[in-house]
Amino acid sequence: MFNVIETFVSIDGEGPTSGELATFIRFSSCNLKCIWCDTTYSWDGTACITKMSTKEIYELIKKAGTKNVTLTGGEPLIQPNIELLLDALAEDEALSIHVESNGSIDITGLKERYKNSNIHFILDYKCPTSKMSAQMCHQNLNVVDQQDVYKFVVAGYEDLHMALSIIKSYHLTEKCRVYLSPVTEFIEPSKIVEFMKEHQLNDVRLQLQLHKYIWPKEMRGV
Repeated sequence: MFNVIETFVSIDGEGPTSGELATFIRFSSCNLKCIWCDTTYSWDGTACITKMSTKEIYELIKKAGTKNVTLTGGEPLIQPNIELLLDALAEDEALSIHVESNGSIDITGLKERYKNSNIHFILDYKCPTSKMSAQMCHQNLNVVDQQDVYKFVVAGYEDLHMALSIIKSYHLTEKCRVYLSPVTEFIEPSKIVEFMKEHQLNDVRLQLQLHKYIWPKEMRGV
């Protein structure tokens, strides 16, 4: 049984299927506490937890009728036996599964287990402003592929310079898709564009959280 705090259908607000419909499964609990976290309700004890089985989650997804599925949190990869759910979803080739992870969990085994499957990973790399940089699993930078995403959430120039260092050191744009995503309360997206131009960051994409431009940022289930 998995600890789920909300399920809903909306558009993907970010990632490679941004703007497309998706079914969201949000799991409770996180092993990190980023200072700008926008889903604190997933781990601070304020949300009601529903126990759901693999079968119940799969049936909910199929009833929703979307091709895209986003498993998010919290941190979905700390759910006990998450592989049982991923195994079931991997069997349905009509689905495209995005696992949103905070970048602290080693996905090496999962990448091997779901090689050439419909399971793809959207990984964060936590920059200094988050206060969680030391928790990042650098092995993940070596195992991602073109179906995966590395996302750097940036709140200032220190974050941008760390992102630049990681992108260059690991030749990341040659391995996977790379996004820079602003914490808009701290940095204007235009500043990121200027930084990208200055450092000739080809094959890096500025990503804005589309859902926050459509609905109030505090709204859940969107």
